[in-house]
Amino acid sequence: MALWKEPVKSPSSSLPNPPDIARFDTPDPVETPVPARVPAKAAEPAPAARSASESLIAPDLVIEGKIEGAGHVRIAGRFKGDVSVRGDLTIEHGAKVNGSVRAERVTIAGELTGNIENASHVELLQTGALTGDVKSATFSVAKGSKMRGQAEFGWDDNKGSDSHKSNGNGHSNGNGQKQ
Repeated sequence: MALWKEPVKSPSSSLPNPPDIARFDTPDPVETPVPARVPAKAAEPAPAARSASESLIAPDLVIEGKIEGAGHVRIAGRFKGDVSVRGDLTIEHGAKVNGSVRAERVTIAGELTGNIENASHVELLQTGALTGDVKSATFSVAKGSKMRGQAEFGWDDNKGSDSHKSNGNGHSNGNGQKQ
């Protein structure tokens, strides 16, 4: 069974091998490369270039396991397990994820049950629901979204731990001095 459609020969064609059909039994002719035109907005990355390294779990899929690696991940189906990517994680509206998440940026439009750790930005959209704790540099919450858990954001770990020292009696005044 072929994985491609066989070309239909038209009666008007008298060539045995039309030039537009790829032939794999003969070596490719050497062609002089033609320099491509650079578009005016070359400094701005195209949206298609960013999504080229994006992996998708489709809406009709249910997967259990672990996701690790580099690149962006978009979940539109159901996933049970931990996600650890050096890229962005997007949980689409209607998707459900159950597990811990580590990613550069996390966008939630569906449901996440689990903790988000060490993200640079977390965005909880209007249709999003999060049950778990968030630890990120920045955190955006849209009106109408739902969250049950604790959020820690905007703190530099070194500065945050020094500025709230206990005075030995279990009390602190925020600057590390006794009251």
